[in-house]
Amino acid sequence: MKEKLENIKITAKEEIKNAIDLQKLDEVRVKYLGKKGALTEVLRGMGALSPEERPIIGGLVNTVKEELENAIKEKEEELEVIELNKKLESEKIDITLPSVKVKRGSKHPINRIIEELEDLFVSMGYDVVDGPELETDEYCFERLNLPKGHPARDMQDTFYVTTEYLLRTQTSAVQARVMMDNIEKTPIRVICPGKTYRRDDDATHSHQFGQIEGLVIDEGISLAHLKGTLEVFVKHMLGEDSKLRFRPSYFPFTEPSYEVDVSCFKCGGKGCNLCKQTGWIEILGSGMVHPNVLKMNGYDPKKYSGFAFGTGLDRLAMFKYGITDIRLLYANDVRFLNQFDRKD
Repeated sequence: MKEKLENIKITAKEEIKNAIDLQKLDEVRVKYLGKKGALTEVLRGMGALSPEERPIIGGLVNTVKEELENAIKEKEEELEVIELNKKLESEKIDITLPSVKVKRGSKHPINRIIEELEDLFVSMGYDVVDGPELETDEYCFERLNLPKGHPARDMQDTFYVTTEYLLRTQTSAVQARVMMDNIEKTPIRVICPGKTYRRDDDATHSHQFGQIEGLVIDEGISLAHLKGTLEVFVKHMLGEDSKLRFRPSYFPFTEPSYEVDVSCFKCGGKGCNLCKQTGWIEILGSGMVHPNVLKMNGYDPKKYSGFAFGTGLDRLAMFKYGITDIRLLYANDVRFLNQFDRKD
């Protein structure tokens, strides 16, 4: 038995030494140390030995096993170094080669518009606020003077989730929340940019679109304040030569209400295909906050007055950057988005 163990040790070490890669080395390990290996077979044959020989042979088996394990470990480390060097040699990088140009992202035109508007209105003393896109009927309609059954609700094709919850059709819902959250009923000056949802989907409308609304509430606020604010806003976004025109309109949450047109920035008001030969382009809706809205949200309409305005971010981006199809804003086409870096 001792001779057999010695022969196993000598043969195994020779095979370990001659192993040319890790796979061959693992085969040697299994051959001698595995469950069906040579040393395991020796251990299984110890039952035929006398009680005096068993501990001696058992100790020799453990000694041989330990020697082989150490030899395998040393050879494994040696082969790993060899394989690593081969890999480094085959995968080495020629640092003299010209670099590959990395494509970088581009800021989306909607984000550009939002950041520009926030910078403008913050410089005028406004706060930027937001609210939930999954809104309640109470804040989206009822607190804005649109009770259940009101015919003006039909003007907005709404995505209802339940009878009470819906995807907000307008960021005006945030205005109602701001008024309600203002426990002390102090003056308010905020803008609310965000996403809104309606059942539209064509070249000039989308089922999802961005809006930004402004709200000012204080004592003595008049239409003159609204007009001055919108002039600053339009001239900053569309050019100093832009002119405004107010047309009477109807919105349930403002009284009086106005549609606001801007002189066509393409033809300068002379008439072209963009403005349909009128010289004007509709850009936003506005008006003085309805007394009912003030009262429902905790403000005394005899003491406070205010104005509100809202415009589509998508529409504003289309005007500012000359985009002809609103669906381009949601296509995620890098070729389209990269153009706006050059515009800056």
